Amino acid sequence: MRVPLSWLREYVDLPAGETGRDVQAKLVSAGLEVETVEQLGAGLKGPLVVGRVLAIETLEGFKKPIRYCQVDVGQANGTGEPQNIICGAINFAVGDKVVVVLPGAVLPGGFAISARKTYGKVSEGMICSAAELGMSDDHEGIIVLPPEYEVGTDAIEPLELVDEVLDIAVTPDRGYCLSLRGIAREVATAYGLPLRDPALLDVPAPNAHGYPVQVADRIGCDRFTARTVTGLDPEAHSPIWLQRRLQKAGMRPVSLAVDITNYVMLELGQPLHAYDRSRVSGTIGVRRAEPGEKFTTLDGTKRVLDAEDLVITDDNGPIGLAGVMGGANTEIADAQADSETGAVQGTTDVVIEAAHFDAVSIARTARRHKLSSEASRRFERGVDPEAASAAAQRTVDLLVLLAGGTAEAGVTEIVAPSAPHTITVAADHPDKVAGLAYGRETVVRRLQQVGCDVYGTDTLTVTVPSWRPDLRDPNDLAEEVIRLEGYENLPSTLPQPPAGRGLTERQRLHRRVGRALAGAGYVEALNYPFIGEEVLDQLGLAADDPRRDLVRLVNPLSDAEPALRTTMLPGLLAALRRNDGRGTHDLALFETGLVFRATGDEPPAISLPVDHRPSDEEIAELNTALPSQPRRAAVVLAGAREQSGWWGKDTPVSWADAVEAGRIVARAAGVELIVRQDQQDPWHPGRCAALLAVVDGQEILVGNAGELHPRVTKALGLPERTCAMEIELDRLERAAPGPVQAPHVSTFPVATQDVALVVDASVAAADVEAALLAGAGELLESLRLFDVFTGEQLGEGKKSLAYALRFRAPDRTLTAEEATAARDTAIAAAVERTGAVLRGA
Repeated sequence: MRVPLSWLREYVDLPAGETGRDVQAKLVSAGLEVETVEQLGAGLKGPLVVGRVLAIETLEGFKKPIRYCQVDVGQANGTGEPQNIICGAINFAVGDKVVVVLPGAVLPGGFAISARKTYGKVSEGMICSAAELGMSDDHEGIIVLPPEYEVGTDAIEPLELVDEVLDIAVTPDRGYCLSLRGIAREVATAYGLPLRDPALLDVPAPNAHGYPVQVADRIGCDRFTARTVTGLDPEAHSPIWLQRRLQKAGMRPVSLAVDITNYVMLELGQPLHAYDRSRVSGTIGVRRAEPGEKFTTLDGTKRVLDAEDLVITDDNGPIGLAGVMGGANTEIADAQADSETGAVQGTTDVVIEAAHFDAVSIARTARRHKLSSEASRRFERGVDPEAASAAAQRTVDLLVLLAGGTAEAGVTEIVAPSAPHTITVAADHPDKVAGLAYGRETVVRRLQQVGCDVYGTDTLTVTVPSWRPDLRDPNDLAEEVIRLEGYENLPSTLPQPPAGRGLTERQRLHRRVGRALAGAGYVEALNYPFIGEEVLDQLGLAADDPRRDLVRLVNPLSDAEPALRTTMLPGLLAALRRNDGRGTHDLALFETGLVFRATGDEPPAISLPVDHRPSDEEIAELNTALPSQPRRAAVVLAGAREQSGWWGKDTPVSWADAVEAGRIVARAAGVELIVRQDQQDPWHPGRCAALLAVVDGQEILVGNAGELHPRVTKALGLPERTCAMEIELDRLERAAPGPVQAPHVSTFPVATQDVALVVDASVAAADVEAALLAGAGELLESLRLFDVFTGEQLGEGKKSLAYALRFRAPDRTLTAEEATAARDTAIAAAVERTGAVLRGA
């Protein structure tokens, strides 16, 4: 909504020095979004005067019409002599009053005017068009002024070239602000000034002599006012002030009758329509369209109507698409001279329609026909139904004043019975919502400024004004009080969550895992949880693999991925391939989320009611139809784990890095993983590890890690030696001893003992570690495998595992004898359980 400040001052007596920026600040504080304040005429510098054309000489020999004009500008040029001006427009004649800019002036955009030679003549200024003065985009002809303008007088003020226009983005709930009346009310409230309401007019009572109207759909149209004006002068044009106000508001002047209806719509917010009475046959009606009914709107488009469309009709059929656009068959006719008699013909009698239509119906019709208009924008946001009679009267008054018409005494007004909307609200409700103590007097005063009638003491009964259909409940009233008191005055108060309602242990684990992987150098890559059968084939999954039991979607986003994922790897590997293809070759990605595993035992899903909340039993029954949704974490790696540099060559990723990623996740859950060799698709059979954890004394598989099979990397277009890890977080959570406890940091020194054990090649390092842990006792702080050796000196089928054991006591410094004893006990346990032999013994 574009609001000229000069027009706004007609309804509110703003302080003389108040600028558009000042008004903008007030409106923004009141909750309106003022996007810009446009400075019209910025940079305009006179002399810009009224001139009268004395003579016109048409210059020959040019591709376009060129006219050499003598224009009387009075004493504005200092000599009283006529100005000689070259002009290419042909829409004026000798004797016409025009706008002349003289040498020394500057037009909008920094266009300086000077006397110059052109087309063989000296042009002493310029005769101006609307576009050159920044009034509109019309370049077709120059401005021809009415004859009452005096020659030589300044043209800047009568043309209203200097002004400020506020461009306001009106939200859907504030439809009343799509009018000068609504904006003026907000400005008056913001400044604490009285409002001159333009809708307060003396309106005659309805009578039986008005134009006949029949409303068949009282829900779609609950109010219809019709007035008739006869004897209009078809040659009457919109005065300059009316045209300028429409132009500033962003509308194009068309003809006097149409301009007046647009002007009143901008002023009061009530859309109107003027019908040529000679083209209307019989009674005007309001009804729903018949399916397939055809109708041509004012834009010349022939439209096929829907049964839900609301139409205005006469005895011959539709004459308007209600609340959207009128019909071409009753359009106001432009004035035209008869070719034989010379008499001017045009519309002389009009019927004015001012109606109130259902907002939802108008919105649907406008969208159905892709026909958004200024009228439909207002109706779908809510129009004041009580303003229809005043808008019709204002239109009639302007037609009589400007077009010389006569208002007929007949007044038609059809009103569906309705009661004003009332809301009961506690007087302190705005206080509770805002967290401030406004008090009853402030609440009542602010609601009355909005236009509400307020009664009551502790409990208020509020009657909502007709122009505020958005006020429906107590919270709406609280919002009005808060915004008028100033959002900037609300305190900044942090919410106080009640105890016991923080993150669950499951949520904490999810976050710890993400932070741990990010801290280890992995980058999170979120992917869509959709897959197709093709990617499972590329992963090399067997036909009986449970991961092939897919949950298929009824309405998938893509036919190529119609099912929910059963493993996290497809999405991550696709992200890795995409980034590698774009030049990033050293990659470490991770993702946490759900996979979907159907068992086949899920019952069919029930249909929940839509008219009330489902019961707990119905929700529980629906949940049983859902597939299992375990949470997982997965990583993929490719390229170099450590970059090359002056320190040496890079370190390529390996299966060990994927295994270590599993350990990082497990440590975040407080679980120690057991790592064993495994064979599992899609990993390389010789470079795949099973990740196990102990739950209730039993080892369970929680995931796999290692290097992907070469066939998989080739099928998916991945870099060679790509590695991956996938682990189930729900199983890790069950294996966790409870909330992760912060370790006790001892102040006593550590005693380190190294041990190398020779075992059979088939013995897993995890079994040796478990034996050492069990035998070392409580003094063992940690152990680490730092070397694996095989060779002829050990014998065939043997390997040497070297461990670093760290011993520490929480309350004393260990002696060498205590550390050695603990080491020997650990070795003895390993010898007993795994058949290990101390190397070098």
